[in-house]
Amino acid sequence: MKNLTMFSLTLEPSHLDFIKGLDYAPVGLGDKNFSNEWFSDKIGKNISHKNKNYGEYTFHYWLWKNYIEKINSKWIGFSQYRKFWTIDNFDNSNLSMKKINSIALREVPSEFDDCDVILGKPFFVNQKRTSKFIKKGFKLILKKPSLLFNKNSRNLKFHFDLMHGENNLKKAVDLLDEKNKSFFEDYMNKNFYFHPHNMLICKSKSLLTNYYETIFPWLEKCEHIFGFKNLKGFGLMRIYGFLAERFMSYWFTKNAKFKTMNITFYDINNELNN
Repeated sequence: MKNLTMFSLTLEPSHLDFIKGLDYAPVGLGDKNFSNEWFSDKIGKNISHKNKNYGEYTFHYWLWKNYIEKINSKWIGFSQYRKFWTIDNFDNSNLSMKKINSIALREVPSEFDDCDVILGKPFFVNQKRTSKFIKKGFKLILKKPSLLFNKNSRNLKFHFDLMHGENNLKKAVDLLDEKNKSFFEDYMNKNFYFHPHNMLICKSKSLLTNYYETIFPWLEKCEHIFGFKNLKGFGLMRIYGFLAERFMSYWFTKNAKFKTMNITFYDINNELNN
């Protein structure tokens, strides 16, 4: 029996053959019509109507409520149609669907047996060009000009305020239980990188369930602040997914033994649409 069940999430029904060719479990999200060969977040107990705002997490909710106990593999993983787990790092300018088929992770190597979870390689938020910060966060920079010159002041909290609305992170963090509130706030203030894309490979169903039992009640509380109707622009429209992305990075690094792995980018639509 293979040691990994990898769920591959996409919005496009045309990706089915490619995903099945990787021996991954195809997950269809969004409004398009998917056949019964796909896993769906629209059956059973679900929050599929929130997909536009929650992104991948409508499937995580479905998995938690309907299916997680049926998984028998040693590892449970999540990938996306443009992002693939790979042992080595690859330049996407030299990639193709054929190449992805040969390099995408199918089994978790034994060198990861001593950890509980695999996260993506860190993404550093303080490395962007100064011009990018000026364009996106002029008001923040006026309040604190040192942001232009001191990369060490551009922490995760600054980056979230920049991309997803000033003080929205604080509003959300205030809704956490006291223990996580303190630790997560500290994590966002002290760190300059996180493990991105809401992607992970977890060895323990109980660990993953514990995460779900923490993240979803918090996101539901956040809905009372941010709602759904007035979220303009992608950075706000997907605020729940972006909050979860940062929280996932914090929660698993704090509560589990982890290692990192490369996430390789290649949009298979480049070939399917030609």
